[in-house]
Amino acid sequence: MRVERFEQKISEVSPQPPDRYIGDEYDSQRDGEELFVPPLNFAMVDTGVFRSGFPDSANFSFLQSLGLRSIICLCPEPYPEANNEFLKANGIRLFQFGIDGCKEPFVNIPEETIREALKVVLDVKNHPLLIHCNRGKHRTGCLVGCLRKLQRWCLSSIFDEYQRFAAAKARVSDQRFMERFDVSSLKHLPITFSCSKR
Repeated sequence: MRVERFEQKISEVSPQPPDRYIGDEYDSQRDGEELFVPPLNFAMVDTGVFRSGFPDSANFSFLQSLGLRSIICLCPEPYPEANNEFLKANGIRLFQFGIDGCKEPFVNIPEETIREALKVVLDVKNHPLLIHCNRGKHRTGCLVGCLRKLQRWCLSSIFDEYQRFAAAKARVSDQRFMERFDVSSLKHLPITFSCSKR
């Protein structure tokens, strides 16, 4: 039920993008109302856990409305200064797990890095939390897919969710990684999300 209320809330506060620009950024005011623009590929993963592409300043008001405590960035590049300032101003902790955005056929997703990122996701003291990479597709999809394995989702559902975000750019190697990812070393960690309670 919480998901339904959240989706309704998002639709109420997510107007169409403005039709004018100021410099490279959207005007943050339109007709006296503040705009809430979610980042590319934004979605709720579970209670207190969200996913998206790389947020920019046009998304800051929206992110602020989520009351985030933490952000997991899966990109290896230094975090942009404007984003760092936003984090500091809002008391948001950054966890950066640099994973190169590789393309097939020689993709090497570091299993230990995904494992460490999952530990951050599983710690509810870090919630509400946003997971992002550049486009919110492959690296984010792999991390969320491995979380779904911990939540005992079947592989076909994990792959369906991954493909919903990756679309035509879905990678067989990412799906192979999720399928082979061993969750046994993480099963001792508490999973207190809504979807894992049965």
